[in-house]
Amino acid sequence: MRIKILSDNNERFNKIRLAVLDQDSSAEVSGGLWHVDELPAFIDGSGPDVLIVDGATAKDMPALEALGQRRPDLELVLISEEVSADFLMRAMRAGVREVIPTSMVKDSLQEAIGRIQLKRSQMQSTRSDGKVLSFLSCKGGSGATFIAANLAYSLAAGQGKRVALIDLNLQFGDAAMFVSDQRPPSNIAEVCREIRRLDASFLRAAMLEVTPDFHVLAAPDDPSHAPDVKAEHVESIIRLACRNYDFVVVDVARSLDALSLQALDMSDMIFMVAQLTLPFVRDSKRLINIFHSLEYPSSRIRLVVNRYVKGGEITLADLERTVGQKVFKSVPNSYMAAASSVNLGIPIVKGQRTDSISKALIELAQDLGQRTEVRSERSGWLSHIFS
Repeated sequence: MRIKILSDNNERFNKIRLAVLDQDSSAEVSGGLWHVDELPAFIDGSGPDVLIVDGATAKDMPALEALGQRRPDLELVLISEEVSADFLMRAMRAGVREVIPTSMVKDSLQEAIGRIQLKRSQMQSTRSDGKVLSFLSCKGGSGATFIAANLAYSLAAGQGKRVALIDLNLQFGDAAMFVSDQRPPSNIAEVCREIRRLDASFLRAAMLEVTPDFHVLAAPDDPSHAPDVKAEHVESIIRLACRNYDFVVVDVARSLDALSLQALDMSDMIFMVAQLTLPFVRDSKRLINIFHSLEYPSSRIRLVVNRYVKGGEITLADLERTVGQKVFKSVPNSYMAAASSVNLGIPIVKGQRTDSISKALIELAQDLGQRTEVRSERSGWLSHIFS
């Protein structure tokens, strides 16, 4: 564990360092005589797991909160003479995990380090390496959200998997409405505003429970809250979800911005949803070309045709030939059944199990549920930018 100490007193720095090493002799402990105002220079490039700030006061909270937004994975521990209820509340809102009185540093600090060690070991031991399945439309109106939501339900209800559905359509996302008529307790924007509190229980409390094994993290009700969600927040949420769910299904907005690309970079499979019309064929080709430019391997891309009807002017073979990608699955057209499912907020594979759409999605869930491929290394737009 990498621990950095920020102090303005050399004697106190050494005492804190020895107390940390007494608790965790294998820790990489560094730091020095710095002031909170110099946090960016102090932290950048070092990537510690824990930051201990000695002599913290209320005026330091804005800088600490800004750091927490940049590094949601960082464990913040304060040593302070201030122990009032107001100070502790401000510290909690800034994302601080522990506040230790200066009068009892050694024992309290070692207990705090012990709790952090336990938390990190539990997170590692419970890691399930859940698969990330991202769905996006080749063109607006493809039905990608419908397929993503109903497939997620089918994986949980039919295959006995723990499934999280994350709605990344931040402007007009409505994935939760496709599987439930209940109001979500929170949404992804609210989670990101409190990103320093992110852990398994906090994430779970923010999600709508559709079934005991199927939970939905909804998009914000107000599109103006979309800027609260950052790419680094998306990464933290998906990584945490992967440790607690067998499948993480992400409904990705069609616009390829930093948030969408972060999810796509982390995906084991990317499902492109199209229909057999000329505009869809054209945009499918464009999207495939973009994925190739991002160096996404073809083995991760799945082309799904929705509302498929045999005998149309454009065939599956025409689509495959044009885009250079085999069709992975075709979902039949059954408009009345799909509309009824959406209007009632009942997954189609629950309310109309014998419908042709349900049969196709159940088959797809069975196929995915039986797959045991090892997660491959991912490289994408974000990794290229920062490499």
